[in-house]
Amino acid sequence: MADVRLAQDGDSVHVHYTGTLDNGDVFDSSREREPLPFTVGSGQVISGFDEAVRGLAVGSSRTVRMEAAQAYGEKDDDLLASIPLAEAPDGIKQGDQVRLGDQPALVIAVTDETVSVDANHPLAGQALTFDVELVSID
Repeated sequence: MADVRLAQDGDSVHVHYTGTLDNGDVFDSSREREPLPFTVGSGQVISGFDEAVRGLAVGSSRTVRMEAAQAYGEKDDDLLASIPLAEAPDGIKQGDQVRLGDQPALVIAVTDETVSVDANHPLAGQALTFDVELVSID
């Protein structure tokens, strides 16, 4: 019987995945797209996702839940900012996507005087669950 190859650091792999939040909402899935290509252990994906793929054989799958620290990290209050409304673009409203320097940010509040923005990743502070299937090891 041939040895089964398991995904390990340095392997180029393709995976299908579905990511869900603790409330069951799906936040992303590759199932309607091509499988996600990446190199295991290279830092191309969040650490918990690397860990989920490491040790899988082609055709096998697993479900892993990761706390925020292994996903997109905890919310960082240093990434919250308020700017004077007079310095913001005309017509800016809550929910708009903007850039703070080179960082994407979400407008979370607009008052008569200020605009509050959050540059945290939208999934920061949340535990994530991934159903991961190893499609190939190249």
